[in-house]
Amino acid sequence: MTVEPMPGGLYTVHAFEDLAIGQSESLMRTVMERDVSLFAELSGDANPIHLCDRFAAGTKFGQRIAHGMLTASLISALLGTRLPGPGAVYLSQTLTFLAPVKIGDVVTARVEVVELVTERRRVRLFCECLVDGKPVMEGEAWVAMPPEPARQPRAVPPPSA
Repeated sequence: MTVEPMPGGLYTVHAFEDLAIGQSESLMRTVMERDVSLFAELSGDANPIHLCDRFAAGTKFGQRIAHGMLTASLISALLGTRLPGPGAVYLSQTLTFLAPVKIGDVVTARVEVVELVTERRRVRLFCECLVDGKPVMEGEAWVAMPPEPARQPRAVPPPSA
């Protein structure tokens, strides 16, 4: 495992051979007004339930909520930077949204290795996001791990005469 500097934080590089069932990582993020606005701009999802207080007040949530995919993007951040980390390629993701995430909520995203497919270098991970210890989203992800780096042969000095 190697920890390297990265803009905005650190990332962890795991080789497939270093992974184990039950291994997990998590991160916490407070969902801010700016996050929701930027996500709407980036994604093109300008649904007023995310952006308009007046509209959102008339919904079953009674207030604005964060985009579900904004919450899910925290899982992507974990997979790409912590577990398995850089080099892992996202293959698939299932998601079930269980409760809304509101502006100001602190979301804990967590992934856990639940299956390793050695012959294909694939990893299945349970994924969840929690607010105040209660699940707001869960699912599973499959990622492909890069091939083991080739070992460079060491130069052998010629025998001394």
